[in-house]
Amino acid sequence: MEKLSVVIITYNEEDNIDRCLESVKWADEIIIVDNFSTDRTLDIARRYTDQIFQRKWDGFGSQKNYAISKATNNWILAIDADERITPELAGEIRVLFRAGELPMAAYELPYKVFFGDQWVRHGGWYPEYHIRLFCKDKGRFKERLVHEGVEVSGPVGRLRHFVEHYTYRSISDFIQRIDRYSTLSAEAYYKEGRKVGWVETAFRAWFTFVQMYILKRGFLDGGVGFQLAVLYACSTFVKYAKLKELSEKRCS
Repeated sequence: MEKLSVVIITYNEEDNIDRCLESVKWADEIIIVDNFSTDRTLDIARRYTDQIFQRKWDGFGSQKNYAISKATNNWILAIDADERITPELAGEIRVLFRAGELPMAAYELPYKVFFGDQWVRHGGWYPEYHIRLFCKDKGRFKERLVHEGVEVSGPVGRLRHFVEHYTYRSISDFIQRIDRYSTLSAEAYYKEGRKVGWVETAFRAWFTFVQMYILKRGFLDGGVGFQLAVLYACSTFVKYAKLKELSEKRCS
């Protein structure tokens, strides 16, 4: 029977890591790669695993691939510290592994994404699928600073039960993260040779709001749907404004 390694990257995740690790404690192995947390993250993590490595952060994709390299099993379940595997999904995965050789190279997992304690069902947040369960010989994260996905060589299946993703605790939490993620996105776009002007920057922000709130029916989530559409529009504007600023600085 195949065995499973769970890989998680962390940095100051004391508010999330306990519930995350509790949801995967049934796995054969848990690997944590930490970016030198200064809170209680590692103290909590040691209750669940001794496979803890510290490594300076150099991008989400690179950090996750390093975690995969430390896994001793051939099958990987890669999750983030603010995610939880539901009991139903855990059971589905265990049944899949007990059945013998897995027929796919990887599996997409469905996500329920929360803003605070509210499950967001519209605005493009649901249904959401990501490849997170895969054979490490056939799958690898893209080496990107942000928005890293898993590239797989082989057939991809899909499981039925959910990962719960508690992505933002509050508006303040979202705003604090805008600065970091927009910088990473701008740097990634710059490396790809992308350029942008102010008109396009403004249009992209406006279209983000229209797409989330109207086209993808974010209005059905009430006040939260409106807040998210505005916040994502702001995030889009800042991201492309930073790309323009970065391009101008490096050309001067």
